[in-house]
Amino acid sequence: MPSTLPAAAGSATGDAADGAAVAVAYGYHRERDTDMNLRGLKSTVAASALALAALTVSAHAETTLTVYTAVEAEDLKRYAETFNADHPDIKINWVRDSTGVVTAKLLAEKNNPQADVVWGLAATSLLLLKSEGMLEPYAPKGVEKLDKKFVDKSNPPTWTGMDAWVAAVCFNTVEAGKLGLPAPTSWKDLTKPVYKGHVIMPNPNSSGTGFLDVSSWLQLFGEAEGWKYMDALHENIARYTHSGSKPCKLAGAGEIPIGISFAFRGAKEKANGAPIEVIVPSEGIGWDMEATAIIAGTSKLDAAKTLVDWTISKKANEMYNTGYAVVAYPGVAKPVPNFPDNIIEKMIDNDFEFAANNRKAILEEWQKRYDSKSEAK
Repeated sequence: MPSTLPAAAGSATGDAADGAAVAVAYGYHRERDTDMNLRGLKSTVAASALALAALTVSAHAETTLTVYTAVEAEDLKRYAETFNADHPDIKINWVRDSTGVVTAKLLAEKNNPQADVVWGLAATSLLLLKSEGMLEPYAPKGVEKLDKKFVDKSNPPTWTGMDAWVAAVCFNTVEAGKLGLPAPTSWKDLTKPVYKGHVIMPNPNSSGTGFLDVSSWLQLFGEAEGWKYMDALHENIARYTHSGSKPCKLAGAGEIPIGISFAFRGAKEKANGAPIEVIVPSEGIGWDMEATAIIAGTSKLDAAKTLVDWTISKKANEMYNTGYAVVAYPGVAKPVPNFPDNIIEKMIDNDFEFAANNRKAILEEWQKRYDSKSEAK
């Protein structure tokens, strides 16, 4: 009679069936768990890699350099946009003022620098900063292609030149005609009584153009005769501005017949329709160059080097040529409409070391003698 009892738990038939079922189930779950774990691990690794890449890109994209400059305010946007076309990951925070103000600000911050780079400041100012140990020595990529007079003589150099600006007299022919003023041909002409109250020039404490005028007169005429010349010129000065371009702009607008400024500004005013003649005084003219340097101690040295590499490139010099007739990269400069033909030969053999080493004493003496006619800041 068949048994109604279930097969014993330990019977061969039950063990085999149950064991097979358990093995299949275990194998399935283990394979599924392993697959899920691998997929999870891959997802985690991928997510981490993406996050790291995003952080890296974000950090790089957010690199901001504080750049001190005396470049004309109207040109700063163009400078940044042209640079960012090649390096969109480095942003520029401009701090702009006239040459004297920027130089004084940098010196005041010597022990706690706020700038990373100086892009567009007079070479005489950078020589002063160099003497104070404030510049990072660096030879930009391609520096050997520049005209040697635009490169600091140290090895490696601490600054590199961009372009040169030269002194000139902006003479408004219409306003001068109304007043019966003859066109001056020399610096010494400007001391004649006929010009009394009809001349404006930049304050050298504020303006690099003003300083190159004063330092060049001291070189041209000698120290004693140079100060004697400035005493006589002061009698004819209506006021001293805090901008190198302003005297020419005022002359162009007809507010004054004679503005001592720089040649390119005069050419630009004339191109814009102002009745301006750009006069190159017969004794010779002072000049200076805009230059670039890295401030020692910057925490963003790699980005600063990238910027400085770019500032000496051919592309950068082509950009400078839209605002200056003389640039550091040979063969780049194109003729500038209304720019005097003989200006290069009239540029004095400027002693930059003299100008830099004596800057403080020259400015103190000038201020003591003539600052009473300066515009309010």
